[in-house]
Amino acid sequence: MVTVTLISESQAKVGNRFYFMGSQPECEDCKLKTVCLNLESGNLYRIKGVRNQIHNCSLSEDKARIVEVEIMPFDSVAIKRSAVEGSVITFKEPECKEFGCKNYCRCHPTGISSGRKYSIVSIEGDAECPVGHKLVLTKFI
Repeated sequence: MVTVTLISESQAKVGNRFYFMGSQPECEDCKLKTVCLNLESGNLYRIKGVRNQIHNCSLSEDKARIVEVEIMPFDSVAIKRSAVEGSVITFKEPECKEFGCKNYCRCHPTGISSGRKYSIVSIEGDAECPVGHKLVLTKFI
């Protein structure tokens, strides 16, 4: 099944990625909000097709184009003892202030909320952790 949504015309290019962050107040009265708001908040999407239909959008103050999207796995970490490929886990950011750590962005990924459930798509090995957490590098969806 193909998932479609609307995105600003300037961003509607095959291969572009975006995080869907949920509805905005400007969307409240839009007659097309069911098409725009059919994605899961906090997930990363990639545009895999651009359709010809164009609509006005009060949020972007631009034209919006219908695009076909697919959900993309994102890089993160998981606690080693609970990380099993294919399992569903509740994401929790490790308590850490090591901003210079090479894995900091995977421990604190953009748009991802602590307490939300994600599926582990793959495990890519152990993650180095300067504060001693036992973590593995993963891809979530």
